[in-house]
Amino acid sequence: MTRRSFLLALLALVTLAPAVSRADVPVHVRVIKGSRKGPPHIDPRLANLKRQLSPLAYVRWEQTSEQEVSLTRGKTEFVSLPDGDHVGVTLQEQRGNTVTLEVALASRNTQSRLTVERGQRIVHQVTGEKSGAAFFLTVIAGP
Repeated sequence: MTRRSFLLALLALVTLAPAVSRADVPVHVRVIKGSRKGPPHIDPRLANLKRQLSPLAYVRWEQTSEQEVSLTRGKTEFVSLPDGDHVGVTLQEQRGNTVTLEVALASRNTQSRLTVERGQRIVHQVTGEKSGAAFFLTVIAGP
């Protein structure tokens, strides 16, 4: 390899490296409310989560919002809760088929790290229980 071809190859690597490390990850986020009060019911929009929700202590499940966000490593996107609070979701790391997210609720000074495979759903409680109800996020990292 000549010095010139080596330098061109090195320049190509340096040029591509930032683009690879900054790749966006599409994430589907739903805010759901679990309640201990009332007759058992699962919002039809949450039918695909029934197996994950059934073992939890709540009997009523309602989807309150849904959104798609595109996460860039280190940049926080915010999801609004019905009570006016905001949850920050930050891409911490992506390796192969695995994505690690940080979920933070500033008002409660809580942070959680969630690692999921792309396409896998996770349900995560983000608020404490008030009057028998709590809010959860369900997150799916896309391809």
